[in-house]
Amino acid sequence: MALKKLRPITPGTRHRLAPGFEDLTKGRPEKSLLTPIKKTGGRNSNGRMTMRYIGGGHKQKSRNVDFVRNKPGVPALVKSIEYDPTRTARVALLYYADGFKSYIVAPQGLKVGQTVIAGEDVAPEVGNALPLTKIPVGTIIHNVEIKPGEGASIARSAGSFVQLLAREGAYATLKMPSGEMRMVLSRCMATVGAVSNPDHMNESVGKAGRSRWRGIRPRTRAVAMNPVDHPMGGGEGRASGGHPRSRKGLLAKGKKTRHPKKYSDHLIIARRKK
Repeated sequence: MALKKLRPITPGTRHRLAPGFEDLTKGRPEKSLLTPIKKTGGRNSNGRMTMRYIGGGHKQKSRNVDFVRNKPGVPALVKSIEYDPTRTARVALLYYADGFKSYIVAPQGLKVGQTVIAGEDVAPEVGNALPLTKIPVGTIIHNVEIKPGEGASIARSAGSFVQLLAREGAYATLKMPSGEMRMVLSRCMATVGAVSNPDHMNESVGKAGRSRWRGIRPRTRAVAMNPVDHPMGGGEGRASGGHPRSRKGLLAKGKKTRHPKKYSDHLIIARRKK
C-alpha cells in the first residue's frame, strides 16, 4: 500500500502525504463488534481537566479486536480488510467455521478469502497464531504475549514486528522493534508475519485542522508559559527556559525513567540502541 502525494491546490494539501486505501474492502464494519467511544475532553468524573490538549474530534467507534485467539483448531475465513480509526494498523474481519466473528490486527500480505487458524499444531503461515515453541527460529512475528493467556501486548502497531532469535529451556529470545533483546516464556502465543500498513510512519498530516479532527488540541510550549505554570516558563525576553524538564520538574532528554529494580530486568539480554 503506497502513500498518496496530493496536488497542492490548497495550503493543506501542499505537504499532505495521505494513506492509500487500495488494500481495504468496501462496505461497512461488522455492527456486532463495534463499541461507541465516549469523548472525555480530558476531564475526569468530577469534571476537572486532568489531561490537557484533548477535545473535539470526530465521532468514532472502537473495533473489538481479539488479541487472545483462544479458538484453537477452528479455521476462520478472512471476510474483509478494514480501516480502524482508533489504531494505526488495518484490521481483518474473521468468520469462524462455528459461526463466531471477530476482528484481528491484519498482518502484511493477508488477503480476503484466505483461511487462518490458531493452535499448537498449525502451520507457521501468515496470520496463523501458535506458541513460540512451535514457530521456527528466525521467523518474523507480531502480537506476542508476555504472559501466557493474557493476550498480545508486543508489536501491535503499524509495520512493527518481532524476530524469534533462539529458544532455550522454558524461554524464547526475541529481538524487539526497539532493538532490545529479551526473553519471553515459550508457552506465549504469537502471530506469524509483520503488522500491516508499514507506510504509516511516513504519513504527513498536512494541516492543523486534521489534528483537530483527531481530537488533538494545540499544545502550548513550556518556554512560553509563566513560572507559575511550568518550570521552564518565565524570564525576560525570549529566555531558553533552562534544562528541559516536565511540568512536574522531572528532567527530560536523557534522564532514566525505568525502575532500577524492575521485575523483568533479568529477562533482558541486551538493551535497546540509544
